[in-house]
Amino acid sequence: MSSPFPNYYELLHITPTATSDEIRAAYKKESLRTHPDRLGNATDEEKRAATEKFQVVADAYYVLSDPVRRKEYDVLFAQRTSYSTTDPGASESFFSRFANLFTGESNEAPQRPDAEGVFGDVFEDLLRPEVEKHASWWTYLGAASGAGLGYIVANIPGMIMGGYAGNRLGAIRDAKGKPVAVVFAQLGGSQKAEILKILAIKVLGSI
Repeated sequence: MSSPFPNYYELLHITPTATSDEIRAAYKKESLRTHPDRLGNATDEEKRAATEKFQVVADAYYVLSDPVRRKEYDVLFAQRTSYSTTDPGASESFFSRFANLFTGESNEAPQRPDAEGVFGDVFEDLLRPEVEKHASWWTYLGAASGAGLGYIVANIPGMIMGGYAGNRLGAIRDAKGKPVAVVFAQLGGSQKAEILKILAIKVLGSI
């Protein structure tokens, strides 16, 4: 019996005639609903299940947001010999069988999209101001550390230079010096949860 086929349209709650804007909007909603970092007190099993759902939502957006990949998926969907489902396992199986159609590389192991990377790309405009608010303290931490290095050499010029160097180190770590998705991924769990709560209110109208 053939493996179940992932129904990415149903998973995003859209129709096969959905526009690119509708697909993007649907991804925003579903990715926020399934993001594992919103589960503050969840068990390991619950977080693992949420992570799988979050990955499948990213899979769906990766396939349907690109016209070429979407066309290939639609052909495969129409020719499927098994039932369709939104079960996470079906998407993993799909990529193991057909990912080479999307990448054009038949000799490499099939790669599913990076769920956090997809999320960061789609939410970049909304994430940036929130991430910068939560990550800006790195600059001050860097400056303080640099000043401490200055004291080690026991002179005021050393303190000034240490403070300057530390501030530059802090700037490298600052949200403005890295891709938004990278900085967001490096934040603490409580910071991520707070940012996701704000995004959920903006996109979903609730938490």
